[in-house]
Amino acid sequence: MFGKLKDYCVNGSKILFTFEGAQEGVQPCVEVVSDWIVNVFVDYTGTGHRTRAIEGELGERLNSGVSGNAENVESVSQKENGVEINTRELTVVVGDGFLVDFYYRQGTPLSLAHRGRRTKYGAVSGQVLELLAKEGHEASAGTENDYRVQEVRSLGDADCIYGLGDKTGFLNKRAYEYEMWNSDIPDPHEDNFRALYKSIPFMMVLKEKGAYGIFFDNHNKTYFNLGKESRDYYVFGADQGNLDYYFVGGAGLKDVVSGYTSLTGRAPMQQLWALGYHQSRWGYESEEQIRQVAGKLRECGLPCDCIHFDIDYMDHYKVFTWNQETYQDAAKVISDLREMGIKAVTIIDPGVKVEKDYYVYEEGVEKGYFAKTPEGEIYVNQVWPGDAVYPDFGNPQVRTWWGGKHKFLTELGVSGVWNDMNEPASFRGPLPEDVAFTDEDAPSDHGQMHNIYGHNMAKATYEGWKGLTGKRPFVITRACYAGSQKYTTGWTGDNHSIWSHLRMAIPQLCNLGMSGMNFVGTDVGGFGSDCTPELFARWIQVGCFFPLFRNHCAIGCRVQEPWQFGEEVLAISRKYINLRYELLPYLYDLMRETEQTGIPMSRPLVLEYEQDENVRNRNDEFMLGDRMLVAPVVEQGARERMVYLPEGTWYDYWTGEKKEGGCFFVRKAPLDVCPIYVKAGAVIPKFPARLWVGEEKDSLLVLEAYPGEGTYTHYQDNGEDFAYRQGSYNEYKLVNHRGAVEVEKLHEGYRAYGKIEIRTRA
Repeated sequence: MFGKLKDYCVNGSKILFTFEGAQEGVQPCVEVVSDWIVNVFVDYTGTGHRTRAIEGELGERLNSGVSGNAENVESVSQKENGVEINTRELTVVVGDGFLVDFYYRQGTPLSLAHRGRRTKYGAVSGQVLELLAKEGHEASAGTENDYRVQEVRSLGDADCIYGLGDKTGFLNKRAYEYEMWNSDIPDPHEDNFRALYKSIPFMMVLKEKGAYGIFFDNHNKTYFNLGKESRDYYVFGADQGNLDYYFVGGAGLKDVVSGYTSLTGRAPMQQLWALGYHQSRWGYESEEQIRQVAGKLRECGLPCDCIHFDIDYMDHYKVFTWNQETYQDAAKVISDLREMGIKAVTIIDPGVKVEKDYYVYEEGVEKGYFAKTPEGEIYVNQVWPGDAVYPDFGNPQVRTWWGGKHKFLTELGVSGVWNDMNEPASFRGPLPEDVAFTDEDAPSDHGQMHNIYGHNMAKATYEGWKGLTGKRPFVITRACYAGSQKYTTGWTGDNHSIWSHLRMAIPQLCNLGMSGMNFVGTDVGGFGSDCTPELFARWIQVGCFFPLFRNHCAIGCRVQEPWQFGEEVLAISRKYINLRYELLPYLYDLMRETEQTGIPMSRPLVLEYEQDENVRNRNDEFMLGDRMLVAPVVEQGARERMVYLPEGTWYDYWTGEKKEGGCFFVRKAPLDVCPIYVKAGAVIPKFPARLWVGEEKDSLLVLEAYPGEGTYTHYQDNGEDFAYRQGSYNEYKLVNHRGAVEVEKLHEGYRAYGKIEIRTRA
């Protein structure tokens, strides 16, 4: 559509191109953001960048259209095959048709534009379409595949694709297709689902040598066909908006993840208690039930830091209210829980009940804060409270107003907020795409704002909570967009108590982590359907190693607190929840690493061992940091499993058995055993078991040292506020010499441990 390249000009960090066939006023642009990151931009809409994922100085510059500093542009010159742009690490060649190729600086191809047209596939006749429709099948005429905005790029035979957030299926996304359109789908999620709750249009390609990422920063509905249509190429595109993508190069996958999160932001430190065990259920309908659950947790000796209050706690499901019939004194309940070491987290949905004299509704109407129809009337749909209206979170004033509403919760002693139904979900059909919203300083519509609705709600909640409490906000969301990790944690939504969803949790959460959303989890035991004792036992063994560790289920399904499944499963639950609490300082170190580098806490083996072909499609094992490998049992009835250990020496966490890596072997795994392996030379910081995070805080740190050599960093702060950003933390260098550990304090700004004890694992 662009035709022959006629000319180019250099404006700071931007190189602008003129093509014979370009439509009037459209001048494609390549901008060098850094040595490893390049933006490719075609302003079809005439609005310039409208990024909501990239914030701070870079985001402001992009949105204002100002060119950046040219220091990363080493040279720009005309070559026979196009215009060559060099950074210190990359060479970018722009040729006819605005085909853009990326190379390592030394000349090795990294990502090439696909030459040629797309393959049309799946075409069927009109008669066949009618027959399929009669049987309830969906099909397409398949006559045209192109999107109005699209990019087609070549695939190598061995290329693997990762990322894209919480999509269903397996770790490697090659040969699948997906859509970015935040969707509330209660049916059991299967491998062929194209969309779920989150839209994170960031993918990574691992090549035989090297890796790169593509972040398509278009928050309209977008599409990714990752080699399903043709093994020779992949496609990403949209029906509207601009072609606006960032090429993120690197020597390996870790560099790409770090580069992407340097653009969109890195997940900040959570409060330490957020790493504890969370108990939840839709169906805790009264103060009495909550007290019974809390008492039973302590009676059974189960560590727990948090109970989540689902929609039952509200007065007729009205946000920022409390049901005074079933909770006579909410503040007293929350205070009594806190005395037991248990914090309260409450759900807040975006839908505001239409009701005269309901203060949230009346204020929003008066101030014009709700989304409107194209004719200017307040748009009404239906969710839990019945007729409901939707705050226009794209408006900064609405975000400030909504954030301030959380004072109702903070004054009661609530410790965090769980944002749900924020795709946004609706019961009376989906919101039409022409519903009027705001995009910061400009009018917009639902089609453009849908995918960032949850993102803006999380931002409002985070900023409101931070201003009200001064502590690190704990916000959990179901829907989000790229960059939401700056404001919120997440979970995978309404999964089911089925073995396939336990299996899927591992690649799903690993891809979320590589997509920037570090602090994530899945509902342990499954939200819908009825969990079996064996499934729960295996699920809690997986859940205890993911950043967010929450047991949650739906009303009408089997109750699944750990004691509901008998003594054997209760004992297994106690074992793995205790293990979680022992590993708290290790998990906290990993959370600090994420804030500094973007590398997720829980990660697929391929992120650590990308040159090992045996891990590129490994769906049933994962790493906790770079030192621990978890190989859970995810098959019903299995009492042993095949384990793969990458190259190196490893130690069985439970038995201490030494194993050499680079091979497969069978590990026996009775119901109470989740196979875990630790790298030789590792030091694992641990706490003694406790009933909640704050019990005996900082009294004892155990350094568990494994034979071998290694150097690690351990981090310590107050676990609550942002004082660490002003230097109020301790940092220790741990050097392991074959089990003997030297401890050196690199930074001192917080109180010391009462005692540090070194334990050698032989």
